[in-house]
Amino acid sequence: MSVTTIGKANFEKEVLQSDLPVMVDFWAPWCGYCRRLSPVVDQLDGAYEGRLVIGKINIDDEPELAEKYAVETIPTLMLFQKGKEPAEIIAPQSRGQVTDWLKENGVE
Repeated sequence: MSVTTIGKANFEKEVLQSDLPVMVDFWAPWCGYCRRLSPVVDQLDGAYEGRLVIGKINIDDEPELAEKYAVETIPTLMLFQKGKEPAEIIAPQSRGQVTDWLKENGVE
């Protein structure tokens, strides 16, 4: 699997209609910390294959989605699960922090 690029055109289908939980990474190419977190997000894609979909939204390309979900700091990770308000973690410091957050939100 590979991380899915998400935008307005595919957000509904890829995120809101997904049968699996979806973790979305709101990022921007000029954000140094986003670039440091990116390999962690890519590793998680393989580790959670079949249990979690991972997507990325470039806030420069998709400012409407960032505004809709009140993303003010990047990187922000949001976890969308059918029928639930998205959970979020802002600027996680490690892979362990992200996996603990996923576990707290029911993704094993």
